[in-house]
Amino acid sequence: MTLRKFVFAATLALTTGATAMAADYKVGQIEVDDLWVRASAPGQENGAGYLEIENDGKVADRLLAVTSPAAERVELHTVKNENGMARMREVDGGIVVPADGKVELKPGGYHVMFLKLKSPFAEGGTVPAILKFEKAGEVGVNFKIKAVSHNPGMDHGHMKH
Repeated sequence: MTLRKFVFAATLALTTGATAMAADYKVGQIEVDDLWVRASAPGQENGAGYLEIENDGKVADRLLAVTSPAAERVELHTVKNENGMARMREVDGGIVVPADGKVELKPGGYHVMFLKLKSPFAEGGTVPAILKFEKAGEVGVNFKIKAVSHNPGMDHGHMKH
């Protein structure tokens, strides 16, 4: 391989790697990554969506709402512990994304609730949605539909039986 071909190949590899590490979606100073939902189980009417939001700005922003043609209604929810029971509750006023910080919407915490699905979420597909931020505005996104058994963060290597 000539030096010119080697340099071209190395540049291409570095450029491709940098692109792969870029945010999935960006609006203003907000970057949105790792959007996913689980596939629907038979008879399931609702679904939960998860994502990471990073704010590169010097001022906090707020995720105010999510809309999607995939469900009759979409709400922002969190899980709260009330009298020893975990209960899902709608978030009042949106979800704050701190300046120079991030927020993760993940199982057991903040999440997007798709209510009364128009059709089941099928593994391998996507769920279109629009995220509305207080300062950054709106951004169209797609949630990847993972297996119904998908459970990120479950590290079986440290389990004791």
